[in-house]
Amino acid sequence: MVTIDEIEAKMYVDGDWICAKTGEKRDIINPFNQKVIGQVEEAGLEDVQIAVEAARQAFDKGKWPHLPAAERGRKLFCLAQLLQEERERFAQIETLNTGKTLMESLADMEDIANVFRYFAGLADKSGGEAIASPIEHSSSMVVREPVGVCAQITPWNYPLLQAAWKIAPALAAGCTVILKPSELTPLTSLELAKLAERAGIPRGVFNVLTGPGHSVGAALSESDDIDLVSFTGGGATGRKIMKAAAGNFKKIALELGGKNPNIVFADADFDTAVDYALNAVFFHAGQVCSAGARLLLENEIHDRFVEELKRRIPKIRLGDGFDDTVQMGPLISREHLDKVEHYVNIAEKEGASLVLGGKRPESPELKDGFFFEPTLFIDCQETMRVVQEETFGPILTVERFVDEEDAVRKANNTIYGLAGAVWTTDADRAQRVSHALRMGTVWINDFHPYFAQAPWGGYKQSGIGRELGHSGLDEYTELKHVFQNHAPKPMNWFGV
Repeated sequence: MVTIDEIEAKMYVDGDWICAKTGEKRDIINPFNQKVIGQVEEAGLEDVQIAVEAARQAFDKGKWPHLPAAERGRKLFCLAQLLQEERERFAQIETLNTGKTLMESLADMEDIANVFRYFAGLADKSGGEAIASPIEHSSSMVVREPVGVCAQITPWNYPLLQAAWKIAPALAAGCTVILKPSELTPLTSLELAKLAERAGIPRGVFNVLTGPGHSVGAALSESDDIDLVSFTGGGATGRKIMKAAAGNFKKIALELGGKNPNIVFADADFDTAVDYALNAVFFHAGQVCSAGARLLLENEIHDRFVEELKRRIPKIRLGDGFDDTVQMGPLISREHLDKVEHYVNIAEKEGASLVLGGKRPESPELKDGFFFEPTLFIDCQETMRVVQEETFGPILTVERFVDEEDAVRKANNTIYGLAGAVWTTDADRAQRVSHALRMGTVWINDFHPYFAQAPWGGYKQSGIGRELGHSGLDEYTELKHVFQNHAPKPMNWFGV
């Protein structure tokens, strides 16, 4: 078991471990029992300026952007290997910091290593292309070059995984990075900096600042020396970043969450659909941007499906993420617990029927943690706030639909468009519905899988841009057209 003394609490800037100029620190707590598991530095504006200057110098005058892409890839491969070797320790820290089960954290570490491997292999595969020039005696090339200095602001629910989605393609492209992890869950990001150092990432190329989003994140977004801001989080903060980025028209990449429909037709494999419906919403206590919190059931299976949910949901075991028998951990903070509880009150006032949960558990062993019971609402209408707004907790709402057209209309009736699923044994229907859904990812007879090779992002207010896949690397590049005249001659047009 990892000990707290092993966790590096200082910030990593320009290859050094430093204290914040503010002299302030923040306690980091375990949401399972509210015990302090470490302290980290609270950066201020001066710290932001130092980090930005370091990243700017490393990009403008350093070797990293000009290294052969294959060499950058080798360093990322090394980083992936180091992470693989230390996955147990990293997973333990992640579980301490987030409350999620150790099984989930171990799976995250495997995925993170795969992300670094994928972009390591892709680093030298995206150099550009020759295009046919319509002009005689000339050649034309389109090349991709690194965008520059990147600020990366990551959320608390998947601290290191979301960071890896941003860091790996940015470094593969030749950019320099300033990572600002969530102030609630910064520990594994700081640990990653140790591995980056061991992997040979040069000074100033990868930096980690800890501190609050309203000051550190805002300063990074406003800085004229930042070329791109990548943010994963809520829509309100995303809007602020867009406004701040307008100062120098920096590029932005925003992943802003979703309210994701899980559509089950009567011909679906019933038992499998029930099982996946539970996993879709209660995995990581529902604190997942792609959680299947909206369950849409065809009328003829609605009652039977709900009865099966009522049978299985009470069996979900809550507790310490380090207990192998536990299936769901706590929410991240008291503030978030209050928010989830507030949505239950709103749902009841709007007329939804509370079937299960809806409250904090009464078990004495859970009293010190931020736990909330798995919650089931039926009789939900698409206009209800609990259906339309992202609760980001273990709340499942059930809506009825009468036919395919009704299901698609209800599923698309949202400001979001991140992900959704359709369950049916009718192959033609599966294709029709998947094409009709206005979402960045659609799963057919499944829920939640993602992998490094496939792009991730959403339509509408779920964000701008894509992470992972070739598109994830392209986000960190600029396109340049290079034209060469191989036989230049005087034009004799002006002043002849």
